[in-house]
Amino acid sequence: MGTLINVALILAGGIIGLLFGKWIKSEVQDTLMTANGVAVLFLSIGGVMSRMLSANESGISQNGIMMMIVSLSAGTLIGELLHIQTGIEKLGDWLKRKTGSQKDSSFLNAFISATCTVCIGAMAVVGSIQDGVSGDFTTLLAKGILDAVIIMIMTASLGKGCIFSALPVAIFQGSITLIAHFAGSFMTENALAHLSYVGNILIFCVGINLVWKKEIRVANMLPAIVIAALWP
Repeated sequence: MGTLINVALILAGGIIGLLFGKWIKSEVQDTLMTANGVAVLFLSIGGVMSRMLSANESGISQNGIMMMIVSLSAGTLIGELLHIQTGIEKLGDWLKRKTGSQKDSSFLNAFISATCTVCIGAMAVVGSIQDGVSGDFTTLLAKGILDAVIIMIMTASLGKGCIFSALPVAIFQGSITLIAHFAGSFMTENALAHLSYVGNILIFCVGINLVWKKEIRVANMLPAIVIAALWP
């Protein structure tokens, strides 16, 4: 039920953003998009710092630096070789054609930005595992509420392409839930911590794209979270 609720909340947020977005001037939409990007940046910074820094008697120490560097470097290389972003773009193009949105120049960018924002992160993985193992969907419910707000703002600013991020969320979280249901709890606490660490860095990259209109191919960096989760 967790993934279904999450998807429903994303759709609801997107539809609300689409309806009200028509009445918002382009200047206001740009400001909303920047504000949303800043929020994503600070949320990701908080997530990274909580994993990177720890306080002890001798002061503040850094953790997991080597894991972060290796995961990001090797994961990005793998993603570039596999052309993951190209695959997502093809899916976006297909959705664009099927929905009759060929004239919507921002559809693809909206779809990719929204997908990377709501699919990456520990909440998606942890919540899906909890839902699959014990039927507890409270984490995914909380994530769905956050996603609804984010997608509402992004849809008002970028357009209806954001709404279709619900499809990758359904596939990604639904697959993890099914695997967890049949395989049990297979993610260690250490793996989840590493996943959250690197996942928040990727979300930070999404924030950079939103605020400064950069073109960091975040989708090609996704294998980094797999390497991080497998790090001993």
